[in-house]
Amino acid sequence: MGTSRLARAHSGALIGVDAVVVEVEVDMSIGLPYFNVVGLPEGAVKESKVRVISALRNAGYDLPQKRITVNLAPADIRKEGAAFELPIALAALEAAGHLKRGLLRPWVMGGELSLDGVVKPIRGVLPLAMAARDGGFEGVLVPAVNAPEAALVDRIHVYPVAVISEAVAHVSGEAPIPPFQRDQATGDRPPGELDMSDVRGQGEIKVALELAAAGGHNALLCGPPGSGKTMLARRLPGLLPLMSFDEALEVTKIYSVSGLVSGPRPLLTERPFRAPHHTVSDAGLVGGGPQGRPGELSLAHRGVLFLDEFPEFRRNVLEVLRQPLEDGFVHIARANHHVTYPAQVMLVAAMNACPCGRLAVAGMSCTCPRNRVLEYHARVSGPLLDRIDITILTRRVEGYRLAASALPERPSAYYRDRVQAARQRQEERFRGEAGVRCNAQMTPRLVRRHCKTTPLAEEMLRHAMDRYGLSARAHDRILKLARTRADIMGHGDIEDVDVQLAVDFRVMDRRDWLLALLDGHTAPSSPLGRMRAVVP
Repeated sequence: MGTSRLARAHSGALIGVDAVVVEVEVDMSIGLPYFNVVGLPEGAVKESKVRVISALRNAGYDLPQKRITVNLAPADIRKEGAAFELPIALAALEAAGHLKRGLLRPWVMGGELSLDGVVKPIRGVLPLAMAARDGGFEGVLVPAVNAPEAALVDRIHVYPVAVISEAVAHVSGEAPIPPFQRDQATGDRPPGELDMSDVRGQGEIKVALELAAAGGHNALLCGPPGSGKTMLARRLPGLLPLMSFDEALEVTKIYSVSGLVSGPRPLLTERPFRAPHHTVSDAGLVGGGPQGRPGELSLAHRGVLFLDEFPEFRRNVLEVLRQPLEDGFVHIARANHHVTYPAQVMLVAAMNACPCGRLAVAGMSCTCPRNRVLEYHARVSGPLLDRIDITILTRRVEGYRLAASALPERPSAYYRDRVQAARQRQEERFRGEAGVRCNAQMTPRLVRRHCKTTPLAEEMLRHAMDRYGLSARAHDRILKLARTRADIMGHGDIEDVDVQLAVDFRVMDRRDWLLALLDGHTAPSSPLGRMRAVVP
């Protein structure tokens, strides 16, 4: 064998939600027995040498007592996780002479090895398969459990490997593994879906959520406990259209990187709904931490992020939402790496009107001091509230609506059909506009182009700006919401009723609404007047 022998295999390293192909070089030379891994490996990669040697030995392959050096190139990219163990083991076998030279070059492979040679599942298989396809490789060798996930990628062969001996037999040609057959996902909604018909009353809130779903708008529900805020929010994904295959693949890739994809049908066709607890950290919400993983905000990409008990979240956690809500992505910068995660979400938040939840509730007396109520609402900053298109007050459901004899409520399918029709109008409108799929994503330039108002509607909006002291951002968001309402109703230009509803749905922007509640007056209607004609 000479004094030295070099073997090469290919794997992948994760950078954000993407993977880059990594060349695994194994050099075996004469010297004191030693196994060294270089190329910016982190802890789990360094430990792989112990598992690789034991797995090969227990699978019946003995490595010679030589100096083994493993290099993971490029060396300036951090390598983490156990996915490099399968390519390291196969390259070591080639360097030791158990495999012919060059047999490993057509493949990209990844897998964790147990001590008995079983290939265990890894995270990030979907971006790994994409990197292999884009790099022109013949196929990928992945753990058998991860094969359905890798098979979501077209134009690449996927070979499931259960034990390392199967991988050796495949690359050597002794016992080729048949390619895994891709399972075509259906666009049907799963049975047992939460339905709007389960919610009694709250017609104004249902119309508000229909608007939010039709235009991708953020919403804040404020009201007493038990008024249906959480129940309604959990049914919001059922109003949204199913994701396209490209959107589903994009979302599934985020879950793959996070290690949350499993089962024989890994493609996520339902829009995500994430509801983190209010004790979540800022890194848990937007991503980051020592390994730069995606946070709840990115896991809700193309879906709904629901924050219950909104003011109970720590102030620094809420404030980090401001830029991602505006940009649609999260950029995490650390001293040694930078990653970007997509974060186009609908934010839906819920809160009580006061800490005890009894403020402005008929038949109940609020025990919260006035300054405590004001402090409670001040936890949600003005700039963050400015990025929420719909703020609406909920009320307790009337008893007659809860009775068994009450008339049935409209199902989610009714609202979903209206939402789908509005979304189709928006698709036609934004055709050719990169990154814009719904009204909430319109840039100021697009707002000026597509949000044409009638003279009465323009006058009404100007009056609302002066009366309530709204910001320029609030002005554009009112126009976006009015455009969505016009899309639902089939209006060409934005009419006065559309502007009226959009203004009334920003009830918490009004300077006097909370003071009116504290002074014992009737809670301001959300919305005023015009809404009554369209509430079912």
